[in-house]
Amino acid sequence: MPILLFPDTQLRKVASPVANIDGRIDELVGNMLETMYDAPGIGLAATQINVHERVVVIDVSEECDSPLVLINPEITESHGELEAQEGCLSIPGVYETIKRPAEVHIKALGRDGNPFELSADGLLATCIQHEVDHLEGKLFVDYLSTLKRNRIRKTLLKQAREQDD
Repeated sequence: MPILLFPDTQLRKVASPVANIDGRIDELVGNMLETMYDAPGIGLAATQINVHERVVVIDVSEECDSPLVLINPEITESHGELEAQEGCLSIPGVYETIKRPAEVHIKALGRDGNPFELSADGLLATCIQHEVDHLEGKLFVDYLSTLKRNRIRKTLLKQAREQDD
């Protein structure tokens, strides 16, 4: 599926909760996983493919064989502090160091519709926070200074114009 690129305004939409986990959501999750692995990336929020529902897929495993599906995820606790380099499929080629909580605890529904809770740290915690931000219409560049964010925006717009020529 096509991935929206910054500064597309659709990336700023707040996603709605999923009311029914049915065949449509299962198909969406399958398409999102395929898109994420193909990109390649370690996380993808439905917002990034212009579907404004609270669905996230993540796989931080080396083998790309441990998908995590989060439907209606909610971060209930966070602790500590971690600075880590982040990138984003919607902001290709850009990597910046972002400060976030080091550990998170979440509640979500799985692909099967069953509720679960999960505690995460390190890369997984960072990825969960990054993808949940997408569902809120927030991007990792929002943690940067206005100057840096505008420079990234101009660079990506210039690249898009050059590809169109």
